[in-house]
Amino acid sequence: MEKEALINRLNKDLADEHAAIIRYLVHGWMEGEDTPLGSSLISISREEMWHMHWLGMIIGELGGEPNLIPAPYPYDPTSRTTMLKSYIEYEENLIPHYNEEAAEVDDPHIRRVLEREAWESAIHARKFQRKLDKLSREEATDLPGQESELPEELLDKLQAEVTSKYTEMLQHLRTSWVFQQNKSIGWKIMDQVMEKMKQLAHFAEDIAENGVVPKFKPGHIDKSSVLGQALKRALEDVRTARGRHLKLREHSEVKKHSGLVINLELTVRQEEYQAEELKEWTGDV
Repeated sequence: MEKEALINRLNKDLADEHAAIIRYLVHGWMEGEDTPLGSSLISISREEMWHMHWLGMIIGELGGEPNLIPAPYPYDPTSRTTMLKSYIEYEENLIPHYNEEAAEVDDPHIRRVLEREAWESAIHARKFQRKLDKLSREEATDLPGQESELPEELLDKLQAEVTSKYTEMLQHLRTSWVFQQNKSIGWKIMDQVMEKMKQLAHFAEDIAENGVVPKFKPGHIDKSSVLGQALKRALEDVRTARGRHLKLREHSEVKKHSGLVINLELTVRQEEYQAEELKEWTGDV
């Protein structure tokens, strides 16, 4: 397969895995991380994150530009039963797709990755079937979520933070994949990506626990080909985010929710650390 055609195929796969991550995370958060179904969905989403990461690394190594727009994820939201059946179908469709793609690839590493994506998709389908079989009659016909306790104004602010942190995380992912030849910086940036994922989850979990679906809408992604510029953009993003979060922490409604206050304090301290690291790295390139 020609390199450009391979990059295009892998970018489609990247978008599909991206979509699966979001779907399972959102459903898992709405079920609740402390529930068997919720924790299982979040666990599977983390495995999908590895799938996305492997594909992104290969695309970056091939000199391609990663597609950071998630594909549509077709599912039936009528009940837990219909959602889980949709997940089973989605994962089962990926099995022949990845196997056929692997058969067309000469590079042994890429072929192994695609074959692994196939058999792990098969495992995911089996896990979803098991979850479906264990649902009680009431759970099977019902939906996750509960009535909102947070005021609409605060939910809107948290939703805006999900969008901002999601975009920031994707920007960091892109930088780590595209500039992976600088192995030190690539892994350092990926380390910050992991923190940003958890920061994003803090906001999204509070939204989902109030029966509202967190919206994942990526903003503008800078596609700089110069590492120094990419790092300066990252530094600007994290400083801007910290300023917003310092202000949000003082919001009267936020102060009524101790869990949200604690998470914001953690996020602010992490962002201060990240900014200092990025400031140092920009002097190294």
